[in-house]
Amino acid sequence: MSEHIAFIGGGNMASAMISGLHKQGFPVSQIDVIEPFAEAQERLQSHFGIAARPTADASLNRATIVIWAVKPQSFKEATQQVRTHTRDALHISVAAGIRSDSMVQWLGNERIIRTMPNTPALIGKGMTGLFARPAVSESDRQHGERIVSGMGRFLWLESEGQLDAVTAISGSGPAYVFYFIEAMTTAGAEMGLTHEQAYQLAVATFIGAGELAQSSHEPPEVLRQRVTSKGGTTHAAISSMDESHIKELFGKALHAAQRRAIEMGNEFGEI
Repeated sequence: MSEHIAFIGGGNMASAMISGLHKQGFPVSQIDVIEPFAEAQERLQSHFGIAARPTADASLNRATIVIWAVKPQSFKEATQQVRTHTRDALHISVAAGIRSDSMVQWLGNERIIRTMPNTPALIGKGMTGLFARPAVSESDRQHGERIVSGMGRFLWLESEGQLDAVTAISGSGPAYVFYFIEAMTTAGAEMGLTHEQAYQLAVATFIGAGELAQSSHEPPEVLRQRVTSKGGTTHAAISSMDESHIKELFGKALHAAQRRAIEMGNEFGEI
């Protein structure tokens, strides 16, 4: 990969992408990072030997790919410093909610890929949804795939609106898993286990169940039913959750996340 990559923002997600590229053999000498915060600069220097710069400058002219790893509320302002140097580059965004139409106006460029990764990307186990505008070539898509594949799995989407659903399901999804791990750990401690014992059991159960679901050709309903013998312990737990309408409430929570993603596009994506 002979491309030169510039990261706008050098936080955790940028570090995950840089780590994935480094493991694939991409030279850090072909990576620039614009990052204003000293702590993040020091981490990039320590982990990758990259000397991040605090502000954008003419050195960005050599970038053939620009990766936007900034907070949604900072995106528009950041483009003002960058756009004059990157009009011919492929732009890849990891910012939640910011729509590509807004990016086109801010950057003066139609070659835009939007992505939505999640935090397991930090250990190479992430899931990333991608959407490409029509101006993105097949070669551009391949570059995008290589960049995100270093963080884990990826999935191309046909419409940009689907990214709001991806944000709700997998983007925010790790927090839901951690939420249930918290609840299982607390309940286990109440039942007489130590906190550490309950935590280990909860984490291992999520990992194992996830891997079983991934390797199985059967739908989750069938996998669940196989654990749920009528009159048994699992049946008691599932029945309790059904009586409390947990599935409906959880679905409501996911729709709330999707709505917030849409709101963020409206709020921070004003042209």
